[in-house]
Amino acid sequence: MTKHTPYDGASTPFAIGLKPLDLADWIELDETYDAQMAEKLRLYKTVGDKVFVAQPDTESAQQEVLDLLSAHMLAHYPDRFKQTADGVAATGDPALVAGARDKPPLHKASLLVQEDLILMRHGQTGWRLAAGSLCFPSSWTLTEKFGLPMHAIHQPVPDFGKGTRNDELINRMFDRLHQPVQRFNWSIQAGGALYHPLSNEGRQDRTDHPSPRFGDDVDAAAFVRVERQTLRKLPQSRDVLFTIRIYLNPLGWIARQPERVRLAQGFAGQLRAMPREQLDYKGLTADRDRIVAALDAMATDEN
Repeated sequence: MTKHTPYDGASTPFAIGLKPLDLADWIELDETYDAQMAEKLRLYKTVGDKVFVAQPDTESAQQEVLDLLSAHMLAHYPDRFKQTADGVAATGDPALVAGARDKPPLHKASLLVQEDLILMRHGQTGWRLAAGSLCFPSSWTLTEKFGLPMHAIHQPVPDFGKGTRNDELINRMFDRLHQPVQRFNWSIQAGGALYHPLSNEGRQDRTDHPSPRFGDDVDAAAFVRVERQTLRKLPQSRDVLFTIRIYLNPLGWIARQPERVRLAQGFAGQLRAMPREQLDYKGLTADRDRIVAALDAMATDEN
């Protein structure tokens, strides 16, 4: 069960929507931890070159991330983590320690937490993606974004490309980031895969020829993907660490919640309000009306 439901109207789509973050709540750990960490290990073994990248001059910043996360997990989850000869590790899972041995510090850090970890570094072209562990991408890949400045990373997003007001706001926010912040995003995908890459080229194909993706049973086939994102400027390197935590539930999960009416109505309202370019970007052009109808039924169902 996810505790974050930005699709209910609490967070506006395609808005920056930053909120202050108490560092005590920086990393979230729940009952899906073991399954998600096992999936990270599988992805590192099968598509490792696609889920981890790092520029050679980021080693000290990577170590800074590992040190911060190690201290945080020991302090806030002492029953789940312990100090070992190889570093901090989750209790009862030697595979995670073995999977990170002799790996870069950011790789090791990624096997402590369910979050993906992205390092952004300032340079002549602005803030760029300098290193990252992205095992659970939401329709993008590290290899196509690696080394790019912020405006190029966001180019496919409506109203976030180079020269837009949002592009300028994000760069100023990164420059002036003093306190940790968080934001939320959501999308809808077919199936419950955590590893969900889609290149910009693939996205273009999908929007040029929209077609239904969820078969006959929208409630079961359409999965709501929630991203909890945090931003924190590292005290030594001054790089910005961007974390992304993924929560996945089938659309039908909403119907089983005590607050299903509020959630379904809010979600349907967000979808109805989306212009075509936003629906295209999220891959919902062909399915929006079917999803809205399913949500309306959840909101009126008395059972």
